[in-house]
Amino acid sequence: MKQNHKPEAFNGAVFVRLLGTLKTSIPTALAASAALLISAGSELGIPVFLQYGIDHGVLANNLSRLWTAGGAVLVLLVTGMVSSFFSVYCLSQLSQDIMVRLRTSLLSRFHRQRAAYLYGQPVGTLVSAVTSDVATLSDFFNTLFTSLLKDFLVMSGAIVTLFFLNASLAFVVVLSLPPVIILVAVFRKLSRKASREVRRRVAKVNAFLSEHLQGIQVVQLFAREESTKKAFGEENSGLLAANLRELMVNAIFRPLVDVFWAITLAFLLWYGTGLSLADSVTLGTLVAFINLVTRFYQPAGSLAENFTQLQSAVAGAERVFGFLERDEAIPNNGTNTIDTNRPLAVRFDRVEFRYLPDEPVLRGLSFDVDAGSTVAIVGYTGAGKTTITSLLSRMWDVDEGQILIDGKDIRSYALFDLRGAVQGVLQDVFLFAGTIAENIDLGKGLPRERLVELCRLVQADPWIQKLPLGYDTVLNEGGTTLSTGQRQLLSFARVLAQDPAILVLDEATAHVDTETEGALQAALHLVLQGRTSLVIAHRLSTIRRADKILVLDKGVVAEQGNHEELMKTNGFYARLNRLHEVMPEEPTS
Repeated sequence: MKQNHKPEAFNGAVFVRLLGTLKTSIPTALAASAALLISAGSELGIPVFLQYGIDHGVLANNLSRLWTAGGAVLVLLVTGMVSSFFSVYCLSQLSQDIMVRLRTSLLSRFHRQRAAYLYGQPVGTLVSAVTSDVATLSDFFNTLFTSLLKDFLVMSGAIVTLFFLNASLAFVVVLSLPPVIILVAVFRKLSRKASREVRRRVAKVNAFLSEHLQGIQVVQLFAREESTKKAFGEENSGLLAANLRELMVNAIFRPLVDVFWAITLAFLLWYGTGLSLADSVTLGTLVAFINLVTRFYQPAGSLAENFTQLQSAVAGAERVFGFLERDEAIPNNGTNTIDTNRPLAVRFDRVEFRYLPDEPVLRGLSFDVDAGSTVAIVGYTGAGKTTITSLLSRMWDVDEGQILIDGKDIRSYALFDLRGAVQGVLQDVFLFAGTIAENIDLGKGLPRERLVELCRLVQADPWIQKLPLGYDTVLNEGGTTLSTGQRQLLSFARVLAQDPAILVLDEATAHVDTETEGALQAALHLVLQGRTSLVIAHRLSTIRRADKILVLDKGVVAEQGNHEELMKTNGFYARLNRLHEVMPEEPTS
């Protein structure tokens, strides 16, 4: 997907909203800010007591005042250390709390979005928002916020303290600061540009890796290893060059800050020594000035880098808030509940639906599924078979017409109840990283005996028991260590564990071998009794037992009836059967 890489302007509104996330943790934020203020004050108080100790203790040969100054410095050091620890602890707790809330909010938002929105978003973009973008915000509160706030307090406090100790000498020091301010501004611009290029290059490398690792079998099959390696080398070289440019900017900036610091110190020593010889400035004041100038320049070296990181944090916040503000959820205003303790009837009444504005998929589709009956749906690819199942569970909403369950529009039911009552087995099975038992149960909390019973029913128990850990065998994401047929059988056990009132089988036996399918059909015949079911299949052997067969053609019902009735009409279904007899099904695994 082509991305727009225009320069990112600092978004003040987003920054304010980012700070607004603190409103749920105001006491913690205030405590952390107070601790930072104390820490900065302690750091700035040390030069003042150094001046007092030198002028009124060492030079005045007064041991008690020297001890007083030394004790005060020790107290300030301990106070600064304790307050710094407290602020870091509070902000770490605060940042973790914000990160948990944002990630939970994002996942909840994604769960509610309609399929049209989710299918239009690359998975990597959604994952990046929940992980890296939110982590950037956590780093902002955990580290960046602390550093920026303390640096600002120390630098501004150092200037104020300089004027407090000696206004004329402080004015001279301030005159040396404009070049440093200009340097920081220039560096901020260069660093932001370099950092943006690094992020862009990292995204390209990650996208390349993700795509080619997912398609690694294609790379191997067509012997494209060398060309892929070369292309990845070019992407990697681009990232290396971007990283080196960023390092170069940083490598130039810090030594320049040190040069200005050295010039300021040299000028301060030259001018201050003259004032000291003229008894206009004490030795203690001169030492305190040197200490304060050093404390000013130390955070100045990292200030521009922190601003660049702040820019990244605000950009991450903009993406996170953008996802949170985007609301394309299926309307969930229904209040009716579904009684799943009895068979339910389904009716499609003049249903119109299109994925794209000018490409209708269903054209006034109407049909009935009697309560407790099994209806099979057949037709060419693109006839709208799978669309029917998606509309029935409201993954999409109809454009016109209505779908009724138990005589009521499905939009009048609470979405959670509807999807609990209508569940299916799809051709492409997704298994989560976890145990076999967890993938079947899906958090329902069924006893192990019930899970074993369901797996026996769908012929999955024999091969599960042969695994080293049986039902406790841990699967990787997608369950790729299992065969396609084994994953399909687990999906049967999964849907039966949820015990839906309406069962949808969408090409559910496409990847099960003929022998297993025979045993599976016998088991399902018992399970489907008293349950309304829709069966979509290309393999005619899986639909001949259906009470009614619907033949779809271009989004409408072209034929309907049972197997014998449709064979007598000598229409589309009969031709499909004759073709099936000429080209018998081959076992798959």
